[in-house]
Parts: sequence; C-alpha cells; structure tokens
Amino acid sequence: MFTGLIREIAKVKSFEGSVLRVQAKHKAKLGDSIAINGACLTVIELFDDGFSVELSPESQKLLALENYKDEVHIEPAMQMGDRFEGHIVQGHVDTIGEIDKIVNNGNSYDVFIKIAPKFIPYIVPKGSITIDGVSLTVNDVSKDSFRLTIIPHTMKETLFRNYKQGSRVNVETDMFARYIAHILNHQKNMQSSLTWDEVDSIAALY
Repeated sequence: MFTGLIREIAKVKSFEGSVLRVQAKHKAKLGDSIAINGACLTVIELFDDGFSVELSPESQKLLALENYKDEVHIEPAMQMGDRFEGHIVQGHVDTIGEIDKIVNNGNSYDVFIKIAPKFIPYIVPKGSITIDGVSLTVNDVSKDSFRLTIIPHTMKETLFRNYKQGSRVNVETDMFARYIAHILNHQKNMQSSLTWDEVDSIAALY
C-alpha cells in the first residue's frame, strides 16, 4: 500500500526488455514493493546507486511507458507504524489519461485530463485520484475528463513540471469507488441485495 506522496524523483539508468534500472537515494531491499510513476513494482536487483525492477507484459500494456525514461517518481511501500498521509493507493494503475490542457492561474494550475468514459464512475468530485503516483484531489468531473488544481510547490517538485498538452499519464482511480461500484453492479447476480451497512463493512476490510 502507498500514500501517493512522492518520496524521490529517481534517474532512469536503463530500460531494456522488462527490466528498469533507476539511480536513487532510497536504499531498497530485494523483493521490496516500490511505486514507480504510480505502478507497484518489485525490486529484483540492487546496486550501489540504486536498484532494478521488472515490468511484466501486463504492466507494460497498461502503463504510459514513454514516461519511464530520464526521471520517474518513486514511493516505497508503507511500513507498519508509518505516518499516513495522502490517501490509500494500491499501485494498481487502471488506465492511461491524456492531458487536455494546463491553465496557469498565477497561484495554481488547473490540469484537465481526458480519460475513457468507462472509468468516469470511479472518479468522484472532491475525491482522491493518483496521477503518475501523485495523490491529488479531483475538482470537477465531466463525461470524459476531470479537472485537478495543482499548487506551484507540487508543480515544481514533481514531474508535472514537464507535462504538456497531449502528455499521457498513469491513472489510479479511488479504490473505494471501484469496490462499491463493483459490488453494486453485481448485486443483481446475488441471491439478496447488500445493505449499505454491509458495504461499509466490506470497505473497512481494505
């Protein structure tokens, strides 16, 4: 599990076949789970200056691979006792979004991201979303896009500073919205409908 707070911007040393090697200050261990641009990946090799992770064919099919060069966001998995910030992030990228436009408001930036309409039900106004591993708050939602407002600090300290119209990004929608939508969509196949108390109980397990 992750929080969506980027701990470091790492430098990509190579990406050959299924293996991505990064140079990072974070001292990983073999088998560690690390979110790279929002995707949970496993450390398979260690070096003095970083580590390597492996991207399965499924991962490569789902991710905006053009962003796995030069620099990447990294966040190690949470450990028991860590301070919880951001929101609950699984590191399971749902889809790729495309930046439609970025509007500079002076003290903030409005970022509009287009997404396949089938994922819109999982995006909640004033709810949380993860873009390339960054935990952000959704302001508005339309039939095929949503709007984020990003403060200058976030724009400066993340790879959002490099994004422009047409840039593709990894998107992980809100976990609880996905689970509840899945339950409600499959109620008709159950012998009895779930109550909202039962939905709350299921959500509390995650």
